[in-house]
Amino acid sequence: MLIFDGHLDLALNGVDWNRDLRLTVDDIRAQERSLGMTEAGRCTNTVSFPELKRAKVGWCLATLLARQEPQINHTFGWISPQACYAMAHAHLAYYRAMEREGYLKILRTRAEFLAHVTACQAAPDATPLGIILTMEGADPLLSVDTIEEFYEAGLRAIGLTHYGANRYGGGTRCEVGLALEARPLLERIERLGMTVDMTHLSDPAFPQVLDLFHGRIHASHQNARELCHWQRQFTDTQLRAVIQRDGVIGVAFDVIMLQEGYVRGVTPPNETMEAAARNIDHICQLAGDTRHVAIGSDLDGGYGNEQTPIDLKQISDLQKLVPMLEKRGYSGSDIASIFHGNWIRFFSELLP
Repeated sequence: MLIFDGHLDLALNGVDWNRDLRLTVDDIRAQERSLGMTEAGRCTNTVSFPELKRAKVGWCLATLLARQEPQINHTFGWISPQACYAMAHAHLAYYRAMEREGYLKILRTRAEFLAHVTACQAAPDATPLGIILTMEGADPLLSVDTIEEFYEAGLRAIGLTHYGANRYGGGTRCEVGLALEARPLLERIERLGMTVDMTHLSDPAFPQVLDLFHGRIHASHQNARELCHWQRQFTDTQLRAVIQRDGVIGVAFDVIMLQEGYVRGVTPPNETMEAAARNIDHICQLAGDTRHVAIGSDLDGGYGNEQTPIDLKQISDLQKLVPMLEKRGYSGSDIASIFHGNWIRFFSELLP
């Protein structure tokens, strides 16, 4: 089953984590073990370009991710907006370099996208990974006008926030609403015809974005709070809001969003991929159809398989979802919609 993954931090791994994604997953793990790397996420990666091919991932939303952090004694993020801007361009340069080598193709227009879909469906092994650029957190935008620069480079989706609050509003693990700077930015995003990623918005910021922004919305990697009770997940009201705006919700495979009470670095994973199947089914039951749920794996998003379901060791294990969904009564066409059809429809409608 071909997969469209709604959220992969490929450049974060290729640049920030200094991984050669041209290698196999096993080779990257062996390289990190040989260097004595012991920090969380090392030696347990699940994604590389050969592995994506093996997993039948034909398309993905690929991130530009550079979060501003107020302190300098951190392992993630950058201290100034200018550094965030520079790192987002480094991520963009990484994708361009991989495109030159034939590993991926940046898809900017509807015509490019549909041609790539046709090619991938006909010959998936011979077609490079198709990526649509998304920005996870708007910290790299020095001003509202900066988004025009990234749009010209191919950016078609953006989330305003990540963890904590930034100059555009509140994100995960805070209760801050939108900042004043968010209004002109949302107006510009709407004028450009981009989609807003609702993932990582704080509870107060979520309805404010709905009120201010009238374009297309989606949730790239987002699970249900009803099944895992903390603020990173969406409430049923929030899930319904995305559904009512004809958005798509990508279910994520970070166990912190699947296992009740999980604490990173403390609690061992004990959930299986059935937890992701439950999230998919929960969203389908809210929607009354399979039109609004998809995959947004978030694999290797700053962690490895020490923080995934116990039956997911690499991204090709996503194919195990097929029999899980079949057992729940989902038809082949339903599963195809969830695995790739819904994201394909969404972006075929969105792209210029």
